[in-house]
Amino acid sequence: MKDLVYLVPLFPLIGFLINGLFWKSMPKKVSGSLASLTILASFVVSLGIFFQINGHPENAGVVPFFNFIDSGSLHIPFAFQVDALSSLFLLIITGIGFLIHIYSTAYMHDDAGYTKYFAFLNLFVFAMLILVLGSNYVTMFIGWEGVGLASYLLIGFWYKRNDYTNASKKAFIMNRIGDLGFLVGMFLTLYHFGTASYSELFPMLKAGTNVDTGTMNAIAICFFIGAMGKSAQIPLYTWLPDAMAGPTPVSALIHAATMVTAGIYMIARSSAVYDLAPMAQTLVAIIGAATAIFAASIAIKQNDIKKVLAYSTVSQLGYMFLALGVGAYTSAVFHVMTHAFFKALLFLGSGSVIHAMGGEQDIRFMGGLKKKMPITSITFLLGCLAIAGIPGFSGFFSKDEILAAAYAKNPVYYYVGLAGALMTAFYMFRLYFFTFTGSFRGTHDQEHHLHESPAAMTIPLIVLAILAVIGGYVGLPEVISHHHLLNEYLSPVVQNFGNLHLEEATELSLMGLSVTLIVAMIIWAYMHTKKNTKFGENTGIAKVLENKWYIDELYDTVIVTPLNNLSKGLDKYAERNGIDGAVNGIGRLVNWGSSRMRLLQSGQVGTYIFAMVVGVVILFAIGLLIVG
Repeated sequence: MKDLVYLVPLFPLIGFLINGLFWKSMPKKVSGSLASLTILASFVVSLGIFFQINGHPENAGVVPFFNFIDSGSLHIPFAFQVDALSSLFLLIITGIGFLIHIYSTAYMHDDAGYTKYFAFLNLFVFAMLILVLGSNYVTMFIGWEGVGLASYLLIGFWYKRNDYTNASKKAFIMNRIGDLGFLVGMFLTLYHFGTASYSELFPMLKAGTNVDTGTMNAIAICFFIGAMGKSAQIPLYTWLPDAMAGPTPVSALIHAATMVTAGIYMIARSSAVYDLAPMAQTLVAIIGAATAIFAASIAIKQNDIKKVLAYSTVSQLGYMFLALGVGAYTSAVFHVMTHAFFKALLFLGSGSVIHAMGGEQDIRFMGGLKKKMPITSITFLLGCLAIAGIPGFSGFFSKDEILAAAYAKNPVYYYVGLAGALMTAFYMFRLYFFTFTGSFRGTHDQEHHLHESPAAMTIPLIVLAILAVIGGYVGLPEVISHHHLLNEYLSPVVQNFGNLHLEEATELSLMGLSVTLIVAMIIWAYMHTKKNTKFGENTGIAKVLENKWYIDELYDTVIVTPLNNLSKGLDKYAERNGIDGAVNGIGRLVNWGSSRMRLLQSGQVGTYIFAMVVGVVILFAIGLLIVG
């Protein structure tokens, strides 16, 4: 199956080309089915690759296709890296992607750009697959940029609204800032090691060839800047909540299994680099912990159902970076997997609610929906239990593993992570209780049209709910089992760095503490929602959180406004009066000079003869002067 890996990205590429070229004439049912089947075909091939590698790491390797860059001593092939890490991400991307495609066939049914939407969706999946399959940083970067382009197209899909197009531009620009860091890191790698291929670079690093701590820190920090943009970490995180402008299935695709996890994948893949860059690792851990708690605090006071989930995603990504920063690479990948299950479930569940509410996204105008939408309500509740970290659900296992590794590295990381986990439990159940319990607070017309979503939307919810429950059992903690299936599967490629193990008593006490406090936060969220059925204007810190710590306003004041003023000044004085003035001035000078020269052409023969005589006299005089 490994030799058929090219089919995995090829199928969605074919779907993109067919739907993209014939989007005006393609029947809706055909385009939706075609797009979904291409992802299903990719999933089937990915499944075959997974089983081929599982238990047989010798089957992994590089599958070359052609020389992409061949200049002097620089050889960069276009090749795919097929191993445990890439095969796991293939399953996540194509599996979750297929469910989102099925869901989209119903959610986008009445949209005028239905076929074009599926073309963009296929393009997105294709680019993400290239990103995780690339056997070197250059191929990864091709997919990296392709994901950025596809996200721009999908976030601004409803382009007739200016705020939606602004959101897509914001995502594109902020990602380009991070991408510059990635490029610099890649060039530094090529300069110092002469290669960008994993199979050549990582053995050199493990052998200690040309390894300098300062160089490794510089490369790792540059790569992390790229990851900060793509995976929405402080300070490059504000694009992600605004990306909610796109259709809800797009939000699920971007926020759950694909684009935002690209930075996690890149650092996990580059674990050999970060193991030799202690300063960069510390920076990753600090930024991750700060993002986790900062974004969680904002989510507490958001009333847009998708905005709550968006800031939740930023916070959960912070957890993943915290894990990477303490060297718990497999733990970070574990949380990527479980997060893909429950966050895709929560986003698609929110889409089901929005669909039933006729486009309404404000939870203040919802309530009591579980009576009319039982499947959506139950599956959404399971997603909330998973992300909160309730024992038995997938999020508990991966989050507990991250917190344990953080405590082993530095207890401060643990307590910051625990604070973020408690806020997560509060805002998620605040969201659930306001949306699905109590009495309905919307309009009579909205209440009259409330209904459960069609099967094409509820079946993906049920599948994801099952995965959100059982998905964590591939990584049982040591106090329960010494066989960590995911760790054993990934061990040939990536492992946790250093001694991050805790004694059994310590791990059990930390686990008990977190679970007790999380349950207390859920109870507090229930009491809070029962008391506050009438929403007043927030004041004090609540108003600050509602306005997202005014970070967008700060960026506008400090960065956007000065740049706009500078560009206006350059446009007026440098461009119009300077460059344009010089160009136009030359044109006017030529016109003026030619109009004066034209007067010499009088048409009188006598004048021409006189000019010739004068010219001969002048030439004769110059000759005498030179000879003399």
